Amino acid sequence: MAIQTPTRKTLPIEVRGSASQPLGMSATQFLRDYWQKRPLLIRNAFPDFQPPIQPNDLAGLACEEGVLARLIIHDEKRDRWTVKSGPFDEAEFGKTPKRDWTLLVQDVDKWDADVAGLLEHFSFLPSWRVDDVMISYAEDGGGVGAHVDQYDVFLLQGIGQRHWAISDDPDAPLDFRSDVELKQLKEFLPTHEWLLEPGDMLYLPPGVPHDGVALGDCMTLSVGMRAPSQAELTGDLADFLAERMPDELRYTDPDLVPAKRVGEIDTAALNRLRQALPFAAALDRDLLADWFGRFITRYRNAQVPAAPPKPSTAAALDKALDGGAALVRHPFARLAWVRGKKDATLYVSGHAYPCSLDLAERLSAEREFRLDGKVKAAEREVLLALVNEGQLIVRKGRRR
Repeated sequence: MAIQTPTRKTLPIEVRGSASQPLGMSATQFLRDYWQKRPLLIRNAFPDFQPPIQPNDLAGLACEEGVLARLIIHDEKRDRWTVKSGPFDEAEFGKTPKRDWTLLVQDVDKWDADVAGLLEHFSFLPSWRVDDVMISYAEDGGGVGAHVDQYDVFLLQGIGQRHWAISDDPDAPLDFRSDVELKQLKEFLPTHEWLLEPGDMLYLPPGVPHDGVALGDCMTLSVGMRAPSQAELTGDLADFLAERMPDELRYTDPDLVPAKRVGEIDTAALNRLRQALPFAAALDRDLLADWFGRFITRYRNAQVPAAPPKPSTAAALDKALDGGAALVRHPFARLAWVRGKKDATLYVSGHAYPCSLDLAERLSAEREFRLDGKVKAAEREVLLALVNEGQLIVRKGRRR
C-alpha cells in the first residue's frame, strides 16, 4: 500500500477582511504566515471605507512649506518620466495633463489628525516600526512604474480603482533603468494582478516587485514601515560610539601572532541588531539599547517640534493639569522606551529620559491624554521637559 506524505497547506494570497478582522485573520496569524514572508491581498479590509482626506486638501497640503511632495508625469508615447518636487504653486495643478500623472505626499499623518487615526488599525505592530502614511492621488493611467520597496507596506485603496500587478517570483530580476530619475525596474513580469476597490488593501513585504496604475481618478493610502538599512544603522552607531570614546583608546594587539589569513577580521552578532552590526557583539545590552532608542526616534528628515516661545514652570503645568488640560503629542514626536531593572528609559526624538514604566507606556500609546490625580515629582520633571521642548503640547479645556 502506497503511503502519502502530507504536504503543507498552501497559504492563500487573497482573503476577505471584516470590521472585526481588517487583516482577514488574527494579527498573530498574519505575523506568523505573511509578515516579511509573502504578499497578501485583503478584500474589504475596511468596509464602507471613507477616505480621511480629500484630493483637493491633499493638493493644498502639497503647496505648504516643509511638506514632502512629488508630482510625477508620464509621457506614455515616448516613455518619458518627469519628476517635480514640492512645495508647489496651486497653478501647477492646472497645468497637469488629462491623464498619466500622480501626486505623492509623504508624512500626511503628521499634518492631518484624521489620517493619523488610521494608524490605530496597525497597533499590532510596534509603534516605532511605523514610518508614515504616504498618500497618492492619480488621474487615469497615473503611477510611478514598476519598482520594489525595501520595507513593508500596506496599500489601502481610498478613492476609485487601481490596478495592481506584483511578482512573487523569488528569482525576479531586480535591475533598474538608468534613463529614469525614479528607481524603476528594467524588466517586470507579474505573477498576480488585481483591481482594488475602496477599502481593499494590499500588503507587500520588502523586495516584492509591483506596479500600480490608476483607473480613472484614484487615491491610495500607503502605510510604510521604517526599516533602516544595515549601512544606516552601522553609520549611526559608529558615530554614537565615537563621540563617547577617548582619543587615547586605540586598537591594540599585544597577543599578536603571525597571520594565517591576510586581512581576516572576526565578527559577531547580538540578536537582530547584532546580526546587522558585526561590531556590536562587544556592546553590553544597555549601551546597545540606549543607542537604538535614540536612533529610532530621531525623525529621518530632521523635522523637530519647535519649543514654545515661553518655557512653562512646574507650577504652571500642575495648574493646567489640575484644570483638566490635555497633553497632546506633537505630530513629529517619535517615542519609544526600554525596560530597565525597576523603571524605564523613555526616548523622544533622539533624547533619553528616566521614566516610570506606566508613564512611558502611556506616552507612547496615546496621542492625547489627561492625567488624573497628583503627578509624581519625577513624572512631572519628564512631562515639563517634553512640554518645554515642544514634544508635548498643553491643550487647555475642561474634563467632559
